[in-house]
Amino acid sequence: MRKNNFKKPVTTALTIAGSDSGGGAGIQADLKSFSAHGVYGASVLTAITAQNTLAVTLVETVSPEMIDAQIKAVLDDIRIDAIKIGMLGTPEVIEVVASALANYEGPIVLDPVMVAKSGDALLHDDAVASLIDKLLPLASLLTPNIPEATRLLSLDHGLALVEQGKALLALGPKAVLLKGGHADGPICCDYLITDNKIVKFESPRLGTGNTHGTGCSFSSAITAGIAKGLALDEATGEAHLWLHEAIKAADHLEIGQGHGPVHHFYKLWS
Repeated sequence: MRKNNFKKPVTTALTIAGSDSGGGAGIQADLKSFSAHGVYGASVLTAITAQNTLAVTLVETVSPEMIDAQIKAVLDDIRIDAIKIGMLGTPEVIEVVASALANYEGPIVLDPVMVAKSGDALLHDDAVASLIDKLLPLASLLTPNIPEATRLLSLDHGLALVEQGKALLALGPKAVLLKGGHADGPICCDYLITDNKIVKFESPRLGTGNTHGTGCSFSSAITAGIAKGLALDEATGEAHLWLHEAIKAADHLEIGQGHGPVHHFYKLWS
């Protein structure tokens, strides 16, 4: 007898993002984060990067047809409780992802990946407008860091984080998590902003250079929590604490010669 295609034995999540051959960010970090939170992960590749802890040496975009086919293959067969979107790269990719997800009714977490930890660009300049127009209105949660927020808002001057978050909220997402990892000071503050409240998450800033994939991992951990039915502020709080410990344990991995990855499975092995 054929199995029921929509049977739901475990919580599931889908990541739509680029591949990091070094394993620290992108699809690899997303799937590790899902797994670390007890969520089954499916994946759609948007780009292949030749990447390690030092640099991105080559990026090859997957064809829009293949991206569309991957999304349809997953959603036609597997019940997906939440979706995380990461690196998209070009307007054509953004267009096909937005179209493929137009009828998806679950939560969507959009991490607007623009620059790798090494400083290499991962989003074309002409793709920013497409991201704003096509995907921000579909997002249940937008998770930019400070440079990404500044670029989305076309700012050439400083603006308080909460004010940036409110301005981004006006562009269409249901909620914004503005991440403070790029700010200064001994305390790292993230702000979750919705129409009716602002929630602040704080943790001591850690003295490590091994923070490759933090943005991908954070947004994926939140996605996992939402997929499991947690409220947005609860999912964000749990992910914030988990990421802090994953960064704290990162130095034990000793991966690569540059910005090493966080330790997604610090609870299981060291």
